[in-house]
Amino acid sequence: MIRRIDEMLKLWAQDLHSPMPDTYGGASGGNMIAMLMECKGELIRGTRGSRVLLDESADIELIVNKHLAPELSLVVWEHYCNHESFLPQKYTHCGCSRDTYYQRLHQAHLHIAGMLLGIAA
Repeated sequence: MIRRIDEMLKLWAQDLHSPMPDTYGGASGGNMIAMLMECKGELIRGTRGSRVLLDESADIELIVNKHLAPELSLVVWEHYCNHESFLPQKYTHCGCSRDTYYQRLHQAHLHIAGMLLGIAA
């Protein structure tokens, strides 16, 4: 895994895809559109302590959802957004062994890093 990408993906998942207490957006559950609707368009970024820039979060969201191969995207979602399952359950859900799971995760990191550099260049 690429440490910088791993950290960015953890923050992306926390920022956009983790459930929030009622004091931070209620039922929106981290969905940016739902939070904007709840706040009537007056969303102050950083209320949850985000360290990933909004642009990076949006870029990561686009890359994970649109540009990764389905098996890589699934591994990223399972690894970073599914906090309910144990690792063996994640492997089973992805339909692969432990080694394949981490190989796919590494491939996803490489692809995301390449896409972010391509966007920045």
